[in-house]
Parts: sequence; C-alpha cells; structure tokens
Amino acid sequence: MGSSSRIQLLEDGEPYLPLASSDNTAHGHDDLRLNQLGYKQELSRNLSAAANFSMTFSIVSIMTGLTTLYGTGLRFGGPASMVYGWWVVGAMTMVVGLSMAEICSAFPTSGGLYFWSARLCHTHWAAPFAAWLTGWFNIVGQWAVTTSVDFSLAQLIQVIILLSTGGKNGGGYEASKYVVIAFHGGILLLHGIINSLPISLLSFLGQLAAIWNVVGVFVLMILIPSVATERASMKFVFTNFNTDNEEGINSRLYIFLLGLLMSQYTLTGYDASAHMTEETKDAERNGPKGIISAIGISIIVGWGYILGISFAVTDIPFLLSDDNDAGGYAIAEIFYLAFKRRYGNGVGGIICLGIVAVAVFFCGMSSVTSNSRMTYAFSRDGAMPLSSLWHKVNKQEVPIYAVWLSVFISFCMALTSLGSTVAFEAMVSIATIGLYIAYALPIFFRVTLARKSFVPGPYNLGRYGIIVGWIAVLWVVTISILFSLPVSYPITIETLNYTPVAVGCILLLVVSYWIFSARHWFKGPITNI
Repeated sequence: MGSSSRIQLLEDGEPYLPLASSDNTAHGHDDLRLNQLGYKQELSRNLSAAANFSMTFSIVSIMTGLTTLYGTGLRFGGPASMVYGWWVVGAMTMVVGLSMAEICSAFPTSGGLYFWSARLCHTHWAAPFAAWLTGWFNIVGQWAVTTSVDFSLAQLIQVIILLSTGGKNGGGYEASKYVVIAFHGGILLLHGIINSLPISLLSFLGQLAAIWNVVGVFVLMILIPSVATERASMKFVFTNFNTDNEEGINSRLYIFLLGLLMSQYTLTGYDASAHMTEETKDAERNGPKGIISAIGISIIVGWGYILGISFAVTDIPFLLSDDNDAGGYAIAEIFYLAFKRRYGNGVGGIICLGIVAVAVFFCGMSSVTSNSRMTYAFSRDGAMPLSSLWHKVNKQEVPIYAVWLSVFISFCMALTSLGSTVAFEAMVSIATIGLYIAYALPIFFRVTLARKSFVPGPYNLGRYGIIVGWIAVLWVVTISILFSLPVSYPITIETLNYTPVAVGCILLLVVSYWIFSARHWFKGPITNI
C-alpha cells in the first residue's frame, strides 16, 4: 500500500485512500474503507482479530472433519496415507489461503469471493457473470457444508446412543433414518436460535469453540493411546499403507490420492474470515490474519490428532466392519474399545465422543454464521430471489432472515437422505468442490485479468502473488478431479461417484438462470450508500 498522502485507484476508477492510524478510532478506518467499496456500515463491527480467527477455526474444526472421515482415511491408505497426505494437502491449502488472504485485504466485504471476482474481472460485460458464478458456487457450497456438518453431528449422536445402550452387538438402540433427520432438524433449530443473538455473544462462543477444539484435540490425542491396552508401533503409524480397501482398487498411487480426500474435506471453510470482515475491526488486516492463522493452526493441531488416534489403531479391517459395536464408525470404535479393554466398559470412550460432538456443534454454529453473512451480502446486491428480505437486519444488527433461510435450506438438503443415500452424498459433495471452485475463481482473475491492475491492501504477497496464485488454481483443478474419481470398482449405479454430476447440475442451473434471466438485471455488486 502506498503512503497516506497518495491516492490509489481501484479497478473501477474509484479512489482507494490509505488512512493514517489516527483515523482508526470509532471504526473510522473500516467504515470509510467499506464506503469506498460502495457499502454503508449496517452490521455491528465488534469482532477482534482473535474473534475473527476463532469463528473460522471452529468452522474448519479438525475434530469434525477428521472424526467424520477417519474411516475413509483408514480405508484408503491407512495411517501412512493420513500422516503424510495431511501435510501435502495442508501445504497446498495454505497456498490457496495465502492467495485468498491477499485479495481479502484489498476488498474486506461480507460478500467476499463473489465481490472479489467482480472487482478483479473488471470489464462491464464479464464482471457481473463472474460475480454471479462465484457467488452461487460459494453460497450453495456453504449450505452444503452446514448440511454435512449438522448431519454428521446427528449421526454421531446416534452412534453415542447406540454405544450407550449396549452397542450393536449388545442389543443397543439403532436410530432409524427418520430419527437421525429429526436430530438434524433439532440441531439446526438450535443453531438458528444462537445465530439470532447479537454478534458479541457469537464472538464469545466462537472463541470458546476455538479453545474447545485445541484443548479437546490435545486431550484426545494423549488420552486415547494412553488408555489403549494395545498400541500401534511407530513403524506401523508411519509406514503401514493399507491396500485392503474391499473397493476393488489395488493401485497404491490411486489409493493414496483417494486418501487425500479426508484431509481436503477437513481443511475447508476458511473463507468465513472474509464473510465476517464487515463485523471485524481493522478488517483489511485481521480478515487475512484469520484466514492464514486458521489454516496454519489447523494443520499443526490436525496432524497431532491424526498421530494420537492412529497409535490406538491395531486392526483396521475390524474398525471398518459394520459388525463392530459402533456399526462401522471407525473412530467411535477406537474410543470405545480403548476404555472397554482397560476398564471393562466403554463409558470413557463415550465421554470422549461427547467432546467431539461439542466441537461439531460449534462447527455447525459458526457455519450458519458464515452462511448468513454470505446470504446477506449476496442478497444486498440483488442476486437472490426475494433479495430485499434476506438482507434486512434486526435491532441487534443481525441479518435475521438470512440466518433462518440458511437453516431452512440446510434442512431441506438433508431430506434427500430419506430417499437415497447416493443422492444425499452427491448433494454433500458440493460442500468441498463447490467451495473450492468459488475459492479458485477470484484467484484466477487476480493472476490473469487483474495481473497488472490489482491494487493490494496492507497484507500482500508482493512479487510472489502471481506464482502463488497459479499454484492455488492448479491445486483446485487437481482436487476437483480427485473428488470426481470412482471410489469403488466395478462401477455400478450404486457405486458411481456422483460428485461431477452434482457439480455439473449446479453449473447448468446457474448458467441457465444467467442466460435466460439474470443477465438482464444482475449487474454485480451495487452501492447502497
């Protein structure tokens, strides 16, 4: 950024005035910067750097992703695949995060990704379509994330009840799919109520969630292998590569690549820091800090979690078997067996699952927060049906209608699980691919169309911005292919990976809506000053 005596121009010709530090009082810096971007301050700006980080860290929530998909990691490569694959995915996710943080510093608005695309793709005919495409992939991906997280919590509660009542082999209660969807609805209801409260309370809960995630991980990674009577050796954890996946896949490289999906699903959702920038103090610095720190700390803590739990793994086929007490929920069986074999009952393991369940609850809570801010911003620019309703804020300066729309849509998406598991998995697959496509689009515009015209904010990558951006884009292309690969052979209607079908349908709907309607009235981000 230039000195405070110079005026820089944004891509649309509007002046960007770097402010002196004395202008920071009473959010003057943030409010004026938001005005420069075309918006008035409507949300309550009370989040500190720590609060912004905490909300994003609790959405990434490594306990949520790794607990949910630990079985997938065991099936495709086992301990070695997870231990080393985590660092591969972590490094590349950090590259994506660095590029996003640079753009976030230049454009600190709740719209985040779609606003960035519009400003970076600054031709009059292309900018609205770029914003439209990015925005819809972002918002649908976020809804899918909330659906996935809260449904995962509902399933975890079902497993906790199963183990608490004797386990699958002891006559325990196995909830039906209707009971699970009822749990899901109840969890979403609670998240809607919490997100209807002032942002100051959400800030406190977000920081509590961050502490819970870090402390919880360290407790579990030490406690579980310490309690286990049978422990894996160092050699097993760092070198055992499981090829017995019962999915008809024998290629070690293919298995390793499929094993990366666990890590990439977990390291998702860090765009939340951008969506919270209109509620964050010193947003053009603290927004980028939130993105980078959430990714960095998640990588370190997540690896510790993988290591700790993997030292309690000795019989992979048994943990993945539907006939164990947890019904095939690998990490639940690990926790349960560790305590049952040492103390004669699995109560301690069930309590440990409760620690994870609280972390997942916090993750879903923060996910609804991020959803609602994206919905608020996107409707503020007129992109959604009934836009005038969704961007209204209440007396507590909370986008209340956007909160409950996000809750409602996430519940509707989960209803597909009642009819078809395949349809539900396809729906949820959008959570990762949809979001990463939305991440990649503004980065792609930054390194192509805006390569020379991009005006960086206080945080920037300098001369390395272009190369980092290209690596980020190529990684997103790579994982988009990985998430579309078959995960079982032979390929049948039941085993086909419907991820590309789901993403293709979203793309078709969004582009068709644009061609036949939206191109006539959606002009991209619009000023409300």
